[in-house]
Amino acid sequence: MPGPSSFPLAVCAEMVFRHLPLVERVQRITELGFAVEIWDWTRHDIDALAASGATFSSMTGYVSGRLADDDGADELLRTATLSIPVAQRLGIPRLNLHGTGLDRDGRPVRPASHVSGAMWLKAQHTLERIAELGRRHGVMFVLENLNAPVDHPGVPFGRAEDCLALVRAVDRPELRLMLDLYHAQIGEGNLIALIRAALPWIGEIQVADVPGRCEPGTGEINYPAIAAELLRLGYCGPIGLEAFASTEDELALARFRDSFTVPGSVAAACAAA
Repeated sequence: MPGPSSFPLAVCAEMVFRHLPLVERVQRITELGFAVEIWDWTRHDIDALAASGATFSSMTGYVSGRLADDDGADELLRTATLSIPVAQRLGIPRLNLHGTGLDRDGRPVRPASHVSGAMWLKAQHTLERIAELGRRHGVMFVLENLNAPVDHPGVPFGRAEDCLALVRAVDRPELRLMLDLYHAQIGEGNLIALIRAALPWIGEIQVADVPGRCEPGTGEINYPAIAAELLRLGYCGPIGLEAFASTEDELALARFRDSFTVPGSVAAACAAA
């Protein structure tokens, strides 16, 4: 097995080894030395996942619902509550949220061309309720930024800047930012400055390259420079690969590990933390 990277690394089982059933993907990712991430738990055999021996990093923490209207907020809380026992059974520490529910193609179930001040206040209140839910059950929810130009047109609260503003406004340890650098590069860019601003509120970082949403090293993002900056800033949290393989799956995962393996004593100290 390859040596440790400079960070705890996870791989999204929904996007690699797609010729295999999901449980076999999870087992293969585990054999290669990575933690595992999944999306909608209602589509999977939880008993089989629990028996897989995998370490899980995150999963989608709701089934349906929205941040910015009364009915949607109640539904989000209801399905987040249903998700918690599943996460606890699988030992998953982070439950992922979005600005609105997404359909199977990643499109918002309720697109928004404009986000009003009232929607901002409602979203903040909904996330305060989510954070309290997390406190009661000892779990962390993470709010993920999404890009509108390519993958999620019409998604409200999609920009990393918006998600960070909401997480900072709630300011609870049970609510953190799932900073997706692929989405941020498409929507905003200036990734290292974004990381510096978001650092105190980051629960996890997800990565893929641009364009194409494949593994690091296939596009325009300088992930080795980002890895070095993360270590300089003292970030030792998880990095999740939410990307397709450009060619072979195992090669994609090796490239991911290489991009987040920084030579030197600082890297070794972070890997041991």
